[in-house]
Amino acid sequence: MESDTVRDNRDRHRFEIEVEGHTAHADYTIDDGVITFTHTLVPPALEGRGIASRLIRHALGDARARGLKVVPQCPFVAAYIEKHPEWADLLA
Repeated sequence: MESDTVRDNRDRHRFEIEVEGHTAHADYTIDDGVITFTHTLVPPALEGRGIASRLIRHALGDARARGLKVVPQCPFVAAYIEKHPEWADLLA
């Protein structure tokens, strides 16, 4: 499936986007109303195109819509929230 839309693959516990045959993803766990982002991966062929930021922006919007708090265990997610303080209210 080729798509440029971020989707929540709940079976694999990750948000993902497929671009040009490559899949980028942001892994998470959910427990007791808290989503913990554990790892973000963008294949080298997609680096430098804002794919990780797009993934995280979507994932944080989903967390907000679901009333979840966020633990940014992944350094990229932590840095994203620091650079975009409009998401800071989600921090657990």
